[in-house]
Amino acid sequence: MHTQTGTPVRPAPAPASASRTATATATVTGTATATALRPDRLPGLECLAPLTDDDVWLQDALLGPFSDDILEYLALARATGGPVLDLGAGAGRLAVPLARQGFTVDAVDRDRSSLHRLLDRSRGLGPRVRDRITATPADMLRLRLHRTYQLALMAGSMIAAVPPWSRPRLLREIAGHLGPRGALAFDYTAHDALGLAEHPHRVWSFEVPRFDGITEWAVARQDFDPVAMRERIAYVIERSEPASGRAALVTTDKWIVNSLDLHRDLRAAGLRVADERQYRLDEWTRSVLLVCRADT
Repeated sequence: MHTQTGTPVRPAPAPASASRTATATATVTGTATATALRPDRLPGLECLAPLTDDDVWLQDALLGPFSDDILEYLALARATGGPVLDLGAGAGRLAVPLARQGFTVDAVDRDRSSLHRLLDRSRGLGPRVRDRITATPADMLRLRLHRTYQLALMAGSMIAAVPPWSRPRLLREIAGHLGPRGALAFDYTAHDALGLAEHPHRVWSFEVPRFDGITEWAVARQDFDPVAMRERIAYVIERSEPASGRAALVTTDKWIVNSLDLHRDLRAAGLRVADERQYRLDEWTRSVLLVCRADT
């Protein structure tokens, strides 16, 4: 599920926008020192906020620790068959590969611009891919399904976008629309309670891998509230070209997923955990992949 390759992060060169970037970075990080990370080991830094076309490289980097999940979800789809429900589909990181493999996919996301990018990408691959994807703008918190699926996905830690009090209804809605031997699969970042208590503020820096001639660096600050079970991440992104440079600020809010509460909600929705895989990201965080099936 996680790649283990990459090169160590180097100190960022000073771009033309250095003063502006320094001001933005200082505002986000305060007096904290950023820990340099390899771009394939970003511990729970995935962004759940809609991103622009300028941020596609950042999004790929933030989901880097989940990069192998595409293969795992494709293998799961082959085992269950379609149709597939992709919740929080974004720009089609999973929906497009699934459609290319012959699966019918209902792609749901609250961000219309992301769905437009998904459809544009699928059109570029021809009608056999485009015609297999239905894109629906909708909020997961008010999800109403109208067909049966053999596989439902919430990839990229999308479960962390769902408030704890809304999660039971969402899980029941999904469970009620799974076909025979159908499955719900999703991943999330699990935070160790001791780590949250001792290190509620963390600052990371990393290079965003790009292959278009632009150098991009990011500083991300994580702020946890273990009482409210909330997390906020602020990213200062610096992009430098040979003759220019610019900086951007992106923030995302997430819920901290408590594994015991999550398993309780799954059972209450009539779902059982058929497979659970965990991967250590750092000393405080793990990535967890769950495959759930309806109780018989």
